[in-house]
Amino acid sequence: MKVELAHGAGGEVMGELLKTLTRFTHCNAGGIGLEALDDGAIIPIGGKNLVFTTDSHVVRPLFFPGGDIGRLAVCGTVNDLSVMGGRPLALSCGMVIEEGFDIGDLERIVASMDEALGEACASMVTGDTKVVERGGLDGIVINTAGIGIAERVIRDNGLQTGDRIIVSGTLGDHGLAILTHREGFDMGEQIRSDVAPVWGIVERILAAGEVHAMKDPTRGGFASIINEMARKSGKRIIVDQESIPIRRSVRSAADMLGIDPLEVANEGKVVLGVPASDADAVLAAIRTHPLGRDAAIVGIVTEGSAVIMRTVIGGERFIEPPMGDPVPRVC
Repeated sequence: MKVELAHGAGGEVMGELLKTLTRFTHCNAGGIGLEALDDGAIIPIGGKNLVFTTDSHVVRPLFFPGGDIGRLAVCGTVNDLSVMGGRPLALSCGMVIEEGFDIGDLERIVASMDEALGEACASMVTGDTKVVERGGLDGIVINTAGIGIAERVIRDNGLQTGDRIIVSGTLGDHGLAILTHREGFDMGEQIRSDVAPVWGIVERILAAGEVHAMKDPTRGGFASIINEMARKSGKRIIVDQESIPIRRSVRSAADMLGIDPLEVANEGKVVLGVPASDADAVLAAIRTHPLGRDAAIVGIVTEGSAVIMRTVIGGERFIEPPMGDPVPRVC
């Protein structure tokens, strides 16, 4: 068996690869190991909850409507900290650059990273650079790691019966922006990546009410993470198709390309489960943020297993976890 592109796409196939990649026996620092397989690790230190995460970015093309690999790298790490309740503090950056890479493009990438750091109120504090021979890499790969502090730790496995499922905005924007741009479709400003730091939204969520579980729907999209949250929590989730916010331009492009927008990556959204008693307050708080104006309650948690969608025509179907992201190389 060989590693294939689908193994890095965030779906069920990647889950199989993770069984190998997480087979460590010496990883129990601070009582926290890899067994949770969340977006990061919570490490108790001196009465504080340190959140630690790392991510590598191989997007193609490097520049796309709404962002670039630099902005994506910062936001991806900041968001993994944020959905665990961690206020982003400091990031590291490791770059592997192909010989011949344009210095002007590198300057644009660094400037974009700096802008995203400012939006997240975080700092870049250390890093490393390697240059490989021409042809040894597809331009540039960026790894970012980050730390944050969580007053209240949020995991992705805490859904409870009766919880309402909230999404903070429209789904499918990033994946479809990458794909249409990659394939040469001129969509103007109709489809742009949603790549943005979500800590501002999460901060308002935590101030508004209780949160039982939270995750950002990156590789594999909403379909992947909502199944992961249901499976880890041992619950069934019923989703109302009509309530799911998807831009008309994204839905049209997805239909044209034969892609389910629920299965493609998002880079500036969160999905969370909250008690029914707090749902309206949390939703209202999200909508006060510029990135959360399209937030919606899309489902309810019940006893059972699997994720069921109630369709607009009154039927029901499973939302299956994708085998892999239908749009590779997006994050």
